[in-house]
Amino acid sequence: QVQLVESGGGLVQAGGSLRVSCVASGRSISTYAMGWFRQAPGKEREFVGGITWNGVRIIYADSVKGRFTISRDNAKNTVYLQMDSLKPKDTAVYYCTAGTGGLKDENAFWGQGTKVTVST
Repeated sequence: QVQLVESGGGLVQAGGSLRVSCVASGRSISTYAMGWFRQAPGKEREFVGGITWNGVRIIYADSVKGRFTISRDNAKNTVYLQMDSLKPKDTAVYYCTAGTGGLKDENAFWGQGTKVTVST
């Protein structure tokens, strides 16, 4: 079992930046692909991006490409989501995942989420 805890969410103005972290416990994430998903109020959950176990391959949803950056530090059992040039439509609860399938695989361990609110 892998337990995931996200942190770093909060309120930020449009155009600002925020870094969300996901710390894992229970098992090393060094062999897991890590993903980020989000769910906005009243909307379905959507994929944000994912990173392979070794960080060699990173993919992003078109909606965040060029603004968001995913990184990982396996020694710290942590994955990060750096969000720049934030827009109100980025407002959502952000979740990290740890899985052994593809980078968009939802059949994975999930965190409880951290809320990000972007104001105009």
